[in-house]
Amino acid sequence: MTSRGQSVLQKSVSDYSKLIYEKGWVANHDGNVSARLADNKRFMATPTAESKRLIEPHDNIVVDIAGKRLSGRRRLFSEWHLHAVCYKARPDANAVIHAHPVHATALGVTGGSLGTPALPEMVVSLGANIPTLDYALPKSAAQEAALAHALNEGDADGVLLAGNGVLVVGVDLEQAFLRLELIEHYARILGAASSYGRIQPIPAEDLKALLAKRTAAGLGRAGRQKS
Repeated sequence: MTSRGQSVLQKSVSDYSKLIYEKGWVANHDGNVSARLADNKRFMATPTAESKRLIEPHDNIVVDIAGKRLSGRRRLFSEWHLHAVCYKARPDANAVIHAHPVHATALGVTGGSLGTPALPEMVVSLGANIPTLDYALPKSAAQEAALAHALNEGDADGVLLAGNGVLVVGVDLEQAFLRLELIEHYARILGAASSYGRIQPIPAEDLKALLAKRTAAGLGRAGRQKS
């Protein structure tokens, strides 16, 4: 990646850090944002102990897949390993966002999940299942294995982390952001719908058709293999 390209990526990481703050999805020092560099051996990440509203391009650091800092003066956040797992599990993923949007995070805190698909947009954009991974402290081997499985064999583009928000991947930061936005939007809808009555799942045949549409769009595991 040229120095100009890296500068563009620095700004993009900074911009999306501020955007998730503006959306109310992080507070204090919550959350982290990263983007893979073109050589696939390094990624750019936000620093630890800083409000996302204050992140400037020069604050971001470059690390290798083992978490070794290669450039930048700031310290790397403690959950960098989750981002590394994402990049290893999903060669198509060039961006990872981890945040704590209120409604989706609340589901994870209570041990809940997004459940059976009820909105077509969710299925096409994110698949039939967005799993909730069990609570774990940073660098939990079990959680890393569960995350890798969910993003690969599990065909998920995002997961709820019990007690730790939401983590999403994307081909770029815009797609990762939109996936995070959709997960939080769906969680809000489910919360509202539950007060009205039983949530009606998408019929099996319709679900199958929506998943075929997802594949045709090059999304999901089958779509990635096809393209």
